[in-house]
Amino acid sequence: MLVFKKELCLCAVIGIVIVTAEIFFLNINLLPGALLVGFILYLGFSHPALNSNSRGKEYNCLVLTFLFVLFLVITKKILDYQIPASYIPVSGLIMCVSILYKDAALSFYFAVLSACFAGILSGNSLSVTLIFFITGMVTAISTRSLRRRIQILSAGLFAGVAQALLFWMAYPQAGLNEIAANLFNGLICAVGVTGILPLLENFFGMVTDISLLELSDFNHPLLKKMILDAPGTYHHSIVVGNIAEAAAESIQANSLLARIGGYYHDIGKLTSPEYFMENQKALSKHENLSPSISKMVIINHIKEGMELARKYRLKPVITDFITQHHGSGLVYYFYRKALEGIEQDEKILEEGFRYPGPKPASRETAIVLLADSVEAATRAIAEPNASRIEEVVHKVINNKFIDGQLDNCDLTLKDLEKIAKVFIHMLSGIYHGRINYPESPGHTKEHHHKKHD
Repeated sequence: MLVFKKELCLCAVIGIVIVTAEIFFLNINLLPGALLVGFILYLGFSHPALNSNSRGKEYNCLVLTFLFVLFLVITKKILDYQIPASYIPVSGLIMCVSILYKDAALSFYFAVLSACFAGILSGNSLSVTLIFFITGMVTAISTRSLRRRIQILSAGLFAGVAQALLFWMAYPQAGLNEIAANLFNGLICAVGVTGILPLLENFFGMVTDISLLELSDFNHPLLKKMILDAPGTYHHSIVVGNIAEAAAESIQANSLLARIGGYYHDIGKLTSPEYFMENQKALSKHENLSPSISKMVIINHIKEGMELARKYRLKPVITDFITQHHGSGLVYYFYRKALEGIEQDEKILEEGFRYPGPKPASRETAIVLLADSVEAATRAIAEPNASRIEEVVHKVINNKFIDGQLDNCDLTLKDLEKIAKVFIHMLSGIYHGRINYPESPGHTKEHHHKKHD
């Protein structure tokens, strides 16, 4: 109930500010303001896209409100300077919402809202409303799976062509210059979004598929450093990223975000890679350390990872994977080792051997937590085969579920079953058993001669 009141108060404040701005600065009547307030209240309470990152509904609601108010101000200025209504940047707003949130329903809502306001501001024109509504839908569809910046220009071209055709159908007597203005609007919006998008990402700490793909470049300084200094961790991270991507795709989560999160989740191991099993070449560094010291070294890779993330300016949505990929899980090996060496009157608390958390707050971070655990457990199987890998995967996922590590994310039991199926399929292909090939006849003969020499 407290959270509900908090969101209600926040949305009410936003609504009051917007209505006040409309009445005194934009000279718009009260009805559009009420429409916008109702829309914001709906977003604040019901739309799942606003839980798309760790900032929460309130933050995302503020981001969307900022974008819409910016759209209103630009639209009012365009009309005040007697610029044709064809240049109202409905397509620009839809591009920003679609690229930042990747949600078709959210883009649809904003297409309706922006088209209504464009029609109201243009003298209550129904034709303008319909033209911009359909154009907005075309824009949302064309930016649905955008992965490169050049595709923004393509989307702008599609939007411009659609707007020009619709304008010509609505006003057949219009001149060529007026039709061309509608075509140019889509291209101008695309150029503007291409320029403003990096600013929005940096200002709001958000990432798009475009910036995520830039992080996937193996020439990124952190990944290059991992290849050289911690090759075992690098291989582990690549496998985790790939299986996390496939698992996320199976439940319609953000598969690209899961893959990039998998790549960077263990960067904290770069500080002391030799203390982690996948990078050890000889005896373990933990042989001469007490379990409590070893536990501190292992857990510390979360803190070291955050320091590296700040140094290389990774976005909060990526650092979430660093802090949450173990949740508040138990460092089981060293906890058991501590119990084995316990004195008679000594007491070992389980809480002292747990990661600081927090637990995964999104489906993507939860998937990486599971992928990290199942990959490590599968790699430890002496003679892997499909049945053993399946047993280990189900055991790991069940243990994480029972331990409460998945309590704060939106994964259902059906989702977990799909994730487990993907993990088993991919890990069985990666860590399958090998055939013991017999020695070649030449090698056997040579060995036989040497034996009798």
